[in-house]
Amino acid sequence: MSIVVVYLVILVAAFFFLVVRPQRRQMASHRQLVASLSAGDEVVTTGGVVGTIQSLDDEIAHLEVAPGVVIRVARGAIARRIEPTPGEPPARGSQTDDGDAG
Repeated sequence: MSIVVVYLVILVAAFFFLVVRPQRRQMASHRQLVASLSAGDEVVTTGGVVGTIQSLDDEIAHLEVAPGVVIRVARGAIARRIEPTPGEPPARGSQTDDGDAG
């Protein structure tokens, strides 16, 4: 009977270290990202929409997704910030390649 208890304790500990701790760390990282957002940041939402933050409210971010097109998204729906590539000016508008299509 005691061997079952030992296995149960090992299983609970493994679950905590392999699932719960990484999830808590990821949630804390996301909260920090959302708190550090500012106007002018280029971001990607959880739905895959890429845009530049025009303004922020407590719960809402206004993203410019194309010249003159501003959408409202929940701040919590912002998945990540796009860091500018060194030596390249910040992207505005289209995210397409300038390469040949043919």
